[in-house]
Amino acid sequence: MAIREILTVPDPRLREVCKPAEQVDGEVRALLDDMLETMYDAPGIGLAAIQIGVAKRCIVMDIERDPEEEGDSGNPLFMVNPEIIWTSEEINEFEEGCLSVPEYYETVERPESCTVRYLDYNGKPQELECEGMLATCVQHEIDHLNGALFIDHISRLKRDRIIRKFTKELKLRRKGAA
Repeated sequence: MAIREILTVPDPRLREVCKPAEQVDGEVRALLDDMLETMYDAPGIGLAAIQIGVAKRCIVMDIERDPEEEGDSGNPLFMVNPEIIWTSEEINEFEEGCLSVPEYYETVERPESCTVRYLDYNGKPQELECEGMLATCVQHEIDHLNGALFIDHISRLKRDRIIRKFTKELKLRRKGAA
């Protein structure tokens, strides 16, 4: 397992639509393991493969792990080729953040519940009914696989301001490194 670099806005790779994994093999499992270790190290509760520069339809999540509690192994979920097959009409609001938009949080509205179909770590087909925070996390991570970020769900003015801020910071970092 290895900790990988997490891409941040305005990196254009974050806007790529990911391709399905043909099968869940050793290569995909190694990717999932690296993603989980990277997510825990960040720390975060979800990570899509594209956030580490791999355009495969793979996500990892763990909304139960307490990073403050040493030895808490949490309850990681590994999803390969996830697809939302149902969403509720009821809407929920959560304050979302993203490892690819560091230190920025905004309230986002999403369906309160959803059902997701995916292949698990061993390649077995699964369906999971999700509610609350888990439903939000699943939808957030699947957005990444489709080239979308949570800031796409906020006003254009706020989104443009965020992107300008991160673009300016990137230019300053590059200038300082030169």
